[in-house]
Amino acid sequence: MSNAPLVLDAATVSQYLPHIDVLQEMRQLFVELGRAQAVQPAQTLTLFPDERGDFITYLGAAAGAGVFGAKLSPYLVQDGPPIITAWTVLMSMETGQPLMLCDAGQLTTERTAATTALAVDHLAKQDATTLAIIGTGAVAQAHWRQARALRQWEKVVVYSPRLSQSGDVQQIWRDLCPQVTFASSAEDAAEGADVVMLSTSSGTPVVDAAVIGTGTLVTSISTNVARAHEIDPAFLSAADVYCDYRQTTPTTAGEMQIAAQEHGWSADRVQGDLPGLAIAQCPTPSGTRPIFFRSIGLGLEDIAVAHALFRAASA
Repeated sequence: MSNAPLVLDAATVSQYLPHIDVLQEMRQLFVELGRAQAVQPAQTLTLFPDERGDFITYLGAAAGAGVFGAKLSPYLVQDGPPIITAWTVLMSMETGQPLMLCDAGQLTTERTAATTALAVDHLAKQDATTLAIIGTGAVAQAHWRQARALRQWEKVVVYSPRLSQSGDVQQIWRDLCPQVTFASSAEDAAEGADVVMLSTSSGTPVVDAAVIGTGTLVTSISTNVARAHEIDPAFLSAADVYCDYRQTTPTTAGEMQIAAQEHGWSADRVQGDLPGLAIAQCPTPSGTRPIFFRSIGLGLEDIAVAHALFRAASA
């Protein structure tokens, strides 16, 4: 049937992904969200019976693109390692018909990294030259790909425990970033850096916030672990705090929940978010404190990158 939705598995997605400018898709998305041309509901977490896992639903509607949809990401408890997948359904706002069902694993990695990169572009010092990346896996690698052209990086320092466990990891990074150096700890990597990108799947802090200097931007992402946080929640009280979307992130991000409950921090102290930054409607960093940016991952990000994939696959 000519009107049947596209169904794209991971292998097919990987063929089209290099042809998509994910960072530009995120730029446009947050401009539309800032101008109220897109709708971003809060994500929902649904627990399975008998503690067998959960799934997160990411929703979004983009009027400019004329699409809406959802990504479902389950966390399935097994006897061994849990199974984590993600699939996105893209729908037409004009016809109400499904356009595409696609494996969202790689798309999630790239849109997560591009969202972080967009925050770096808005919040990092213009003369930033030193970048620290905590994490070495696929998400960390995507963070470097998306951020490498945003500043004149003279020094790129990478750390994760995997570095001491596998020489292959170091070679992957040398091929990806010829100027990379490797640190012996997260603190060694972060100390003196202009930007510190936390790109791990950890549910607990991965770097001591005491080494974060004034004016340094720290970015952090989400994982499926309940109340996950990559930095001490107390750090928020000492930083200029930004997020991807202030309407939903503070009630979902683990360190923001904990900071509010245990450290007297309030969501009212969020300085701004990506929609506000995209249309210059929120304050920029003070320059007198560290800067913290938190991304939880938005359904609109999934919809935007899925729509770009749909256009590429349909061309």
